[in-house]
Amino acid sequence: MNDVTNRSGGADFNAEEIRVGQDVVGRDKNIYYGSPPATPHHNSLPNQPYFFGRKEELEKIANALDPEAQGWGVLISGPGGIGKTALAIRAGHLAPEQIYPIKIFLSAKVRELTLQGVEDLQDFMLPNYMTLLAELGRELGDENIAKIDPNLRANEVRRLLADKYALLVIDNLETFDEKIERPRVFQFLSRLPRSCKAIVTSRRRLDTPAEIVRLDKLERDATLDLIGTIAKRNRHIAKTTEAERVDLYEMTRGNPLLIEWLAGQLGNPKSRCHTIVDACRFMEKAPKDNDPLEFAFGDLLDTFTKHEIAVLAALTYFTQPAEVRWITEIAQIAAQQAETGLEDLADRSVLVVSENNTYLLPSLTAAFLRRARPEVIAQVGNSLVDRACTLAQENGFRETDRYPILNADWPTVAAALPLLVEGENKRLQAICNALTFFLEYSGRWDEWLLLSIQGEDRAVATQDWYNAGWQAYRVGRLYRLRGLSSEVLACADRAAKYWDLAQAGVREQAYALRLRALGHELTRNYTSAIMANQEALSLFCMLSPESEDVAILHNALASVEELFGDYAAAEGDYQDALRISKKNNFWNGVANYTGNLAKLALAQGQWTEAEQLAREALLLSEGLGRLASIAKHCQILAKACARQGRKSEGLPYAQRAVAIFAKLRSPKLEAAQAVLKECEEGATQRIDNG
Repeated sequence: MNDVTNRSGGADFNAEEIRVGQDVVGRDKNIYYGSPPATPHHNSLPNQPYFFGRKEELEKIANALDPEAQGWGVLISGPGGIGKTALAIRAGHLAPEQIYPIKIFLSAKVRELTLQGVEDLQDFMLPNYMTLLAELGRELGDENIAKIDPNLRANEVRRLLADKYALLVIDNLETFDEKIERPRVFQFLSRLPRSCKAIVTSRRRLDTPAEIVRLDKLERDATLDLIGTIAKRNRHIAKTTEAERVDLYEMTRGNPLLIEWLAGQLGNPKSRCHTIVDACRFMEKAPKDNDPLEFAFGDLLDTFTKHEIAVLAALTYFTQPAEVRWITEIAQIAAQQAETGLEDLADRSVLVVSENNTYLLPSLTAAFLRRARPEVIAQVGNSLVDRACTLAQENGFRETDRYPILNADWPTVAAALPLLVEGENKRLQAICNALTFFLEYSGRWDEWLLLSIQGEDRAVATQDWYNAGWQAYRVGRLYRLRGLSSEVLACADRAAKYWDLAQAGVREQAYALRLRALGHELTRNYTSAIMANQEALSLFCMLSPESEDVAILHNALASVEELFGDYAAAEGDYQDALRISKKNNFWNGVANYTGNLAKLALAQGQWTEAEQLAREALLLSEGLGRLASIAKHCQILAKACARQGRKSEGLPYAQRAVAIFAKLRSPKLEAAQAVLKECEEGATQRIDNG
């Protein structure tokens, strides 16, 4: 009936039957089939040159095809291109011929995706239930089924099957009418003779008394095997590296059809794609007549309810699994409606569900929905942005006691940031101001850097020179934390330039000098660093002699003086910074400058004083939740303990410092690892000494 070649979807794992006397047992399972009477063989399953993966699914299908199993067989469901047909054909080939000497393949597929686009099928398709029965009759040797009364055909075909041992494979059942045709197919299957079983594939989940196999992405190793096979006939894929092939797997989420299509776009003059990344970009904006995403997911839109569309729209903005409460708030629907929609979508394999009851929409499905439902996506996006701005304004700035709220809901804020970057500059600058301290304290340095760079670009584009200066300053601060001296100095130049254009005041001039001093400090040009800091301090003192800004500059001076070896001057400036910070209730400054006094005590071999100050600073830093400060003070405390002969006591602090600095990718990691090594050696020696 159908000689269409099916090639993708899953690895041949040698689950062929093996003969034990007159009985048959599956190689990968101990399933006893018995021996039916001798029956003439007939097999219309399509040829399958290769198959990869799906071992668990094949075993599940094999169990369901056991003549003793309840139900009429197996229903394989999943999105378009995921490999349902390939799995059904493979399972059909693996079913023992001694049990099913008759194997019949019937396809209701009405279109297929080629490299040139979607093509309608005319020769190899069954348009309705009656045609299916007629074709099944012909496969069984009766050419007259199509000529008898349609109401009598099902019973006549059933009589033909009564003395047969047959396996029926019915592909793409979702093309049949939902209210009339599909129920009749399942009624027919539920009345199959006990000697017969069936495998049915459908994009949509259907309720029926059969084993349900919901197909998701192809496993990574199997996908790489598939790509390797494609590479044998595709010179462009053959040239790709393993990393690029892994990227192809991730981008397509293991969808075999999309992998085949993308591979075919490489070197194609119409798509003009030369790399896998090019092909993926082309796919996301593919023309209507050659749109693989529409082919794979388009029919799903007709099955979604209003609430399911809202849920999906919310999920298009998340790149990490999202909690139900976030989805509910952003989609602006009732919690029960959201939960019901999420469960139904997960059952249809549209969503990925994690163990902690969070949900993720695959990126390709999200890309398709953004293109297919732009109005709903935009509406939900506005809700997401409003929620993110409210969270940032209410829980950001220096409200450190409210940071846990912002931290718990951070994924929703992160999801809104791309929209904010594309939106109004004023709103973007407002959220940047609200998030700056939170991003630094929580160790989200990469997010902080990207947001500040985007904020600077947006401010420059709108000639908002004042905010452009502050964004350049923040970028420089981050580069200083990474130890990138030339980048810091470049940011200082940009900040000064922007503030000059904005005709900003003395405070901004001082901060540009402060940033330049940090760059000089990194290059070990301590003289220039001290001069820049002193000039900035003078400007701050003109505004207010004992402000937080003045405390910051006293600390900055002390830091360079310490590096310069002038410990007396450094201690004086550290003490001034600490005193002014306490007066202003500037608790971050109090924690930081107390820790710096502890560091100075270490430099002078004052171990006991260093330990006492470090413990005090660590307690304050933990209260504020500033990761970099916690790590710094843990490192000082560990070293102070080690130098007093208490290396085992210092070990957990050293371990904590290393863990945090590694997470932050801080240049201070190497020094922290040296302290850890010192503490570990002491702890090992103590164990050896018993």
